[in-house]
Amino acid sequence: MGTSTESAAGLLRHRPFALYFAGRAFSNFSRQIVAVAIGWQVYALTGSALLLGMVGLVSFLPTALLTFFAGHVADRFDRKRVVQICQLIEGVAAAYLAWGSYVGVLTVTQIFIVSALFGAAAAFERPAASAMLPGVVPNGMLQRGTALTSGAMELASISGPALGGFAYALSPALPYLFTAVFWILASVFNGAIRMERPVRPPEAPSLSSLFAGVRFVRDNPNILGSISLDLFAVLLGGATALLPIYASDILHTGPWGLGLLRAAPAVGSLLMTLALARRSITRRVGVRMFQAVIVFGIATCVFALSRDIWLSMLALLVMGASDTVSVVIRLSLVQLATPDAMRGRVSAVNFLFINASNQLGEFESGLTAWLFGTVPAALIGGVGTVVVALLWMKLFPSLRKVERLE
Repeated sequence: MGTSTESAAGLLRHRPFALYFAGRAFSNFSRQIVAVAIGWQVYALTGSALLLGMVGLVSFLPTALLTFFAGHVADRFDRKRVVQICQLIEGVAAAYLAWGSYVGVLTVTQIFIVSALFGAAAAFERPAASAMLPGVVPNGMLQRGTALTSGAMELASISGPALGGFAYALSPALPYLFTAVFWILASVFNGAIRMERPVRPPEAPSLSSLFAGVRFVRDNPNILGSISLDLFAVLLGGATALLPIYASDILHTGPWGLGLLRAAPAVGSLLMTLALARRSITRRVGVRMFQAVIVFGIATCVFALSRDIWLSMLALLVMGASDTVSVVIRLSLVQLATPDAMRGRVSAVNFLFINASNQLGEFESGLTAWLFGTVPAALIGGVGTVVVALLWMKLFPSLRKVERLE
């Protein structure tokens, strides 16, 4: 622990990582504000839990269609330019939502179309951005860099939803205007990064190379187990998709309350990130990941049954903290086990699972809420998350036995 690069503070003084950190923070800031604004606006326009869940579905479909090609692009082209272009596209799309909301012509169909565009841009941006991380941190600092990067996203997630909720209360156009500016700032920061270890694989484009990431994940049970655990656990435990309904109909608050509820998981995540950046998990990492998912499921059940906004926020805070433990272990495990020339394609598979869990989880939550009611839907999801974690401990014993991230 003697040099500056061996501490979290020293890593933040490392220029390539500092620019990367800022770019990820602003991009996630935009994504969180957009999520609040679109969720509230769709529910305000329609009053439909099903259509609210459809936002996740229309965001996921482009990701599913483009993921493998996007991973190949991340391994063949300048990753920071890929990220930069995607963020510029997202900024322009957000500006359109701001204009449409301001003049009062924005429809649910138009919101769905722009949501699909956000999903398409994210399909390229996120694998490329993830694959950049090992090239901007000093050797031996990947787990700490992963924790700090998660912290950058969660720090934005704390203030982003709150700002989005308050801004929407002033004007539906204002949160979209903020996101347009923040995505452009993210693009500027990413464009200024000087990669220390650029990758140019000699492999020519082919159908085989396009799906090489799938084969790599399939042949590595620890990676397959960890990312599929995230897929099914979050797919079932996607209670946050129902926050507009909880805020409006169950907790009886407004857009400001929705912003606070959406920020609560990020507060928990940030606190856990600070703990992990200070002290990395050094033993029994496989067991710790499963324990974190079980805690996430239990906290989801508490949130489902709560009728008090402060108890709901506490449950969401615990959900965010436990999810961060799982995310840091999973992302570090994937990055350390993947050759650099393959990281774009493997990251694409990983983010396909993440997007499936998050966005299809929104659709699943909206559908079950439409069929069974909001509270039963969230409760079923929490119980299902615990069941999945226990089942995966049996199906992937080698993952449970992972001792260290090396």
